[in-house]
Amino acid sequence: MDASVTPSELFQRIEASFARQGMMQHLGARLVRVEPGLCEVALPYSERVTQQQGGFHGGAMGALADIAGGYAALTVAPEGMEVTTVEYKINFLAAFQGGELRATGRVTKAGKRIIVATAEVAHVDASGKLSACALMQQTLVPVPKTY
Repeated sequence: MDASVTPSELFQRIEASFARQGMMQHLGARLVRVEPGLCEVALPYSERVTQQQGGFHGGAMGALADIAGGYAALTVAPEGMEVTTVEYKINFLAAFQGGELRATGRVTKAGKRIIVATAEVAHVDASGKLSACALMQQTLVPVPKTY
C-alpha cells in the first residue's frame, strides 16, 4: 500500500468495497476498524446467523473471519487490486448465543503473489466481555479490480 494514503482514505477504500459485500449486508455485519494490515468486522446476533441450536452458525463465523482477513490483506494490496481467498482453515473454539461476534483480521505475510492472513473471532456479550470463538488462517491472492 502507498505510504501517502491517510488512515481516513484507507478506511474509505475498505468501506467502499465492504458496502458491495451482499452477504455481509444481508447478515447485518459492520466495519469497525481499519489499519494497515488489520481489519475488524462485527456481526450482531440475529436469526440470520444461527444454527438449529440457536448459536452462531459456523458458516457465519467462517464468512466473518474470511472477510476480516481479506480486508486486512486488501489494506496492503497495491492500488487498483483486489484480493481473493484461495483457501482458509478455521478452528471453532466455542459456541455462543446473543451479543455479537468480532473478527479481527491481521496480515501475517504480504508477498507479491500471495498474502497470508489470520483472523481471531471473539464473542462479545452484553457486558462487553470477550470470549474466544474461532481462529482462522487464510491464503489470498491479489487480482486486478474488475469494476
